[in-house]
Amino acid sequence: MPRNGHARPKKIEETVLALFGAFEFEDDRAWKRFDFDVMQSQADQGWISDPRGRAESARLTPEGQARAKALADRLFGS
Repeated sequence: MPRNGHARPKKIEETVLALFGAFEFEDDRAWKRFDFDVMQSQADQGWISDPRGRAESARLTPEGQARAKALADRLFGS
């Protein structure tokens, strides 16, 4: 996938919409961020830094970064 993030934009948009559907609550609302339990699971597996705290972002571990890029290429690459 190109570093500019523009590969297969329709598939990425559909995936984001699917995530909204997966985490919907109150019949029509969805958080704009990822579910905390999912984030904690990713941290427990060693893919990201601990998501608790005031930071707006989580840091990918080297293993997490490699896995994330491989998944992005598989799901969204050309």
